[in-house]
Amino acid sequence: MVMSSIQDLPAENISFTVFKLNGFYSLGEWRRFLFIPYFFMLLLSTTSNSVLIYLIITQRALHSPMFVLIGLMSVVDLFMPIFFVPNMLLSFLFDWNQISLVDCLIQIFCVQYVGAYQSTLLLWMALDRFFAICRPLSYHNYMQMPNFLKFIIVPVLRNTLLNITMVSLAGKLNFCMKNEMDHCFCEHMGLVQLACGDTSTNNLLGLASAFLVSTSDFVFITISYVMIFASVMKSGKSSMKAINTCITHIIIITFSLVFALMAFLSYRIKNNFSPSSRIFISTMYALFPSCFNPIIYGIRTKEIRQQLVKFFNHVKVLPH
Repeated sequence: MVMSSIQDLPAENISFTVFKLNGFYSLGEWRRFLFIPYFFMLLLSTTSNSVLIYLIITQRALHSPMFVLIGLMSVVDLFMPIFFVPNMLLSFLFDWNQISLVDCLIQIFCVQYVGAYQSTLLLWMALDRFFAICRPLSYHNYMQMPNFLKFIIVPVLRNTLLNITMVSLAGKLNFCMKNEMDHCFCEHMGLVQLACGDTSTNNLLGLASAFLVSTSDFVFITISYVMIFASVMKSGKSSMKAINTCITHIIIITFSLVFALMAFLSYRIKNNFSPSSRIFISTMYALFPSCFNPIIYGIRTKEIRQQLVKFFNHVKVLPH
C-alpha cells in the first residue's frame, strides 16, 4: 500500500528508497532452478578458498611472500561472493527481491572495493615475480614488509578513496524514475541509471575508476611480465622453471580480464545481449574467479599441490 501510494505522487516529489532486483525474471518458473548452480559455485568458492587459506597459514613451507599474496587473493575470492550470492539464492527460492537504498549502497561498496583488489593483488604478484626473476640477489630486501609497504600504500589509498567517492555521490542522487533494476545485486551503473537529473559526474567517475584501477593495474602487470620474459630470454635461464608461476598468474589474469571487460562493456556500449545475458556475465565476473583461482593455484603450483596432498592424506587417516 505504501509503495503504491508513493508511485501515485508526481515524480519530482519522491525519491525511491527501496528497490526491486528483477534479475532473471524473464526466465519465469525456470528462475528457481538457478539456485542449484549458484549454490554449488558458492560452496566451491567457500570450500576451496578456505582450504587454501588454511594451508598457507598453517604450513611453514608456504610462508614466503608469493604464497602470502596467493593467500590474500584467496581471502578476496572468499569474501567477494558472500556479499551478493546469499541474497541471490534467497531471491531465487522465495522471491525476496527488495533492497533498501542504504543496503544497496553498502553492497555496491563491498563488491567494488573487494573486487578492486583482484587486479591489485595480481599486480603485487607480478612485482613479486619481477623481483624474484629480474632482481634475485635483492629479492628478500625488496620483499621485506617495510619496503613492500611502499608498493602497497598507493593502491590501497586509490581503491579506498575511489570507491568511497563513487558510493557517496550515488547516494546523493534522486531516484524518481523507477525503482526496478534488471539485476540480481546492486551495481553502481545499474543504480545510477535509475536516477533522475544529471548523472554525468557519476558516469565519468565510473569510467575513471575502471581506468585508474583495472586498466592501470593491467598496464603495469603487462610491463612487469614483458620485462620478466625479456630477462629470462636474455639470461638463458631454464625458461619453464623460471616463469612457471608467471604462467599461472597470466592464466588467472586472462580469465579475470575477459569477464571484467565483458561485464563493463555490456552496460556501456550498444549490444545485442539480453538482460539475462548481461546479468549472467556480471555475476560470473564476480563469482567465477573465486571458484577458478584456488583450483588453478592448487593444480599449477607445486608447493601448494604437495601441501594439499598432505592435507587430504591427513584428513583420511583421522579417526572417525
